[in-house]
Amino acid sequence: MSETSRTGTEVGAVLVPDEGAGIDDASLIERSRREPEAFAEVFHRHAPEIKRYVTRRLGVDAAEDVVADTFLVAFRGREGYDPSQPSARPWLYGIATNLIRRHRRVEVRQLRVLERTGVDPVTVPFTERSDERLSACAVRRSLAAALAGLPSGHRDVLLLVTWGGLTYSEAAQSLGIPVGTVRSRVNRARSKVRRQLGGVDPTSVSEESVHE
Repeated sequence: MSETSRTGTEVGAVLVPDEGAGIDDASLIERSRREPEAFAEVFHRHAPEIKRYVTRRLGVDAAEDVVADTFLVAFRGREGYDPSQPSARPWLYGIATNLIRRHRRVEVRQLRVLERTGVDPVTVPFTERSDERLSACAVRRSLAAALAGLPSGHRDVLLLVTWGGLTYSEAAQSLGIPVGTVRSRVNRARSKVRRQLGGVDPTSVSEESVHE
């Protein structure tokens, strides 16, 4: 795997799934320290969802570079990966989130576009009936305005839990902060979203999905 690519062209050229599909991420990463090509399976498993997450936050144009850089940083940093963590999802989401922080203005601009248009770059509801589509569009526009007004740290944890699907403990692992801090930030962010949306909370998640 090339360590010189920033656009993802060289990365994509060599990252194809290998025969390690039946083992966990930690084992693959450990193997990739001796056989760099083994990291291909980590990319194959997680790149699509990381791309959806980054695209929703930054839009299509910036997402390509951020996703490529996420896996390049991960590849370069694989020697430091904690082998006690079987899934690389929190690690990869943490890297992606750190890279997104370099694009705060792009993210806020993306949210303002969503606020104006209601068009989600990832989940445009082409198949919904017109009345459902209009309702969903209105919610997305209001939600985008609320998210744009959140402190960046609160927005990070809220979106890792809701859009990224991480548990509180995984979000804490991703960001290198205590679980209690994640819980506090999510609660504050959701309270602000509810206030701005008149009591509606499109960011709500089940208790089971956020517990350790």
